Amino acid sequence: MKLATLKDGSRDGQLVVVSRDLKTAHFATNIASTLQTALDDWTFYSPQLQDLYEALNAGRARHPFPFAPKDCMAPLPRAYQWADGSAYVNHVELVRRARGAEMPPEFWTDPLMYQGGSDDFIGAQDDIVCPNEAWGIDFEAEVAVITGDVRLGATPEQAADAIRLVMLANDVSLRNLIPAELGKGFGFFQSKPATAFSPVAITPDELGEAWRERKVHRPMIVHWNSKKVGAPECGTDMVFDFGQLIAHICKTRNVRAGSIVGSGTISNVDRSKGYACIAEQRMIETIEGGKPVTAFMKFGDAVRIEMFDAQGQSIFGAIDQAVSQR
Repeated sequence: MKLATLKDGSRDGQLVVVSRDLKTAHFATNIASTLQTALDDWTFYSPQLQDLYEALNAGRARHPFPFAPKDCMAPLPRAYQWADGSAYVNHVELVRRARGAEMPPEFWTDPLMYQGGSDDFIGAQDDIVCPNEAWGIDFEAEVAVITGDVRLGATPEQAADAIRLVMLANDVSLRNLIPAELGKGFGFFQSKPATAFSPVAITPDELGEAWRERKVHRPMIVHWNSKKVGAPECGTDMVFDFGQLIAHICKTRNVRAGSIVGSGTISNVDRSKGYACIAEQRMIETIEGGKPVTAFMKFGDAVRIEMFDAQGQSIFGAIDQAVSQR
């Protein structure tokens, strides 16, 4: 099924069920008013939401209305946890090559992960707000999952069983703030503003054969100022699957329902697939030519991130954002 959260003036919005073709929606008020409510007792609520979803797709829902992504908050507007991995080690390797650093061998066996701000996510068509262009504004197209409860010490297989929903993410980075922050030895903070998510979050079964090996096997289509700059394959070169990423968090603590885990920037070894963040293009330029050529985003720039099924239908709806100074 497909779920979204509509803006209603509150912090957590209103949960709706969205049709498979993303054309209509139906309020889920009589079942669960927010997505977090549904996640807290998924076994009880999800069959009811599924029934409504099937009725909506069959034209039997009582009060459908047109679905408008611009009216959406993030599917989970605030979460108990946002943990973002770097599952595409090719991306990490390019970063280190561009600055002449060796690649530690453990990066291939132990995931990199940071914990981002989860109290203020933004909707798929909300602006990327940044006071200063000089901070190096960059998009990062990712896949993310929302979990149920996962116990401490869970195996990757057990962790994968707790994946409730899948969505797309734009994990914006302010690249020129990162070096000073990492230089302090304490990780990202100011360099990671609010993350945006796709209008719709979906259950993994909606992906059909594209969901296997605990990965999404579809291209991530990225347009920057209407120019297609990337179509990397999400299932290719993903060294750590979502089960492994969730299990990494669970090594020392429980993970609670409503946690979001990201894949990190989609990155393929095959450079003909383009890029899912500007930094990767700049790293390749540095490796090949000695310095970066492509500039970061400017005020008024726009990025569109979307994924399509084999029939050309948008799966999650598009993240479609402009950069604003306000």
